[in-house]
Amino acid sequence: MKLSIVSPVYLAEGIVDELIQQIVSVVSKITSDFEIVLVEDGSPDRSWEKIYENCKKDSRIKGIKFSRNFGQHFAITAGLKYATGDYVVVIDCDLQDDPKNIPLLLNKAQEGFEIVYARKIARSHGFMKNFFANIFYKLFSLISDYKMDPTIGSFSIISRKVVNSFLDFKDYRRGYLVVLRWLGYKPAYIDVSHNQRYNGKSSYSLEKLLKLAEVIAVSYSDKLLRISIYLGILFSSTAILGIAYLVYRYIFTGVKEGWTSVMATIILVGGFIMVSLGVLGLYIGQIFEQVKNRPMFIVQDSLNCEEMERFIGIKDPCLQKI
Repeated sequence: MKLSIVSPVYLAEGIVDELIQQIVSVVSKITSDFEIVLVEDGSPDRSWEKIYENCKKDSRIKGIKFSRNFGQHFAITAGLKYATGDYVVVIDCDLQDDPKNIPLLLNKAQEGFEIVYARKIARSHGFMKNFFANIFYKLFSLISDYKMDPTIGSFSIISRKVVNSFLDFKDYRRGYLVVLRWLGYKPAYIDVSHNQRYNGKSSYSLEKLLKLAEVIAVSYSDKLLRISIYLGILFSSTAILGIAYLVYRYIFTGVKEGWTSVMATIILVGGFIMVSLGVLGLYIGQIFEQVKNRPMFIVQDSLNCEEMERFIGIKDPCLQKI
């Protein structure tokens, strides 16, 4: 059995060495046949230099450098593309997910589960981070058909079968957990603790979380369109009742409604129309991005990946190397 560990790396120059040391210490007790795939996602610090140093020391460590920042989920996709293991562990680079739990994930997977998620007993973020995270998950659940569990992150293990299915997924916009859920394999869960970030601070702001929620919700659900239809029906029904009321008052009381009520109605309806057009524009924008058929990511450099690159080929639609 070969085990692969995939980790997207961003703003982690002070973490890479410790991350590799902890993973090697844990995984080497399970199997001697393993690899660590580190995907540097256009980080502005010296993360790539740290990856380079470790790759030169140990051929089991693979380094992939993007030409720019493409995002965490594309980095995970690249890592899965280069991973060769029978099982693949996905773990964030900040060490909030403890590598010591990798054996627990593997043991559960070997019971016959294709996907095993690490479920956090308690999130160790600060108050504001947890607050923003809760807003993100509630908003995401509201505008999409997916009910995301805030205790489930990207720390997981998937079988080779799931990896191959994931790589067959050609959507340009993607979220790792959403794609796994769409694939339909029955998952299992293990409960784990959640640590403080080893060094530095997270690059995910509320703005980025909301943007991610918008992209995934529009890419994987038509719920926003259906909500706009329901609101349109509500507005139309309200307008019919309002017209009936105005006619009643005009006939029986002789009262004529003034300029204020007319303008308020026009502004209200106009605002709803603009919101509906905006939602429609989001979906058209996603179609536009998909039909461009651009590579999902561009690999600027790689280390210890020659054998895999010959296998997948530079012409792969998910990969363009410069």
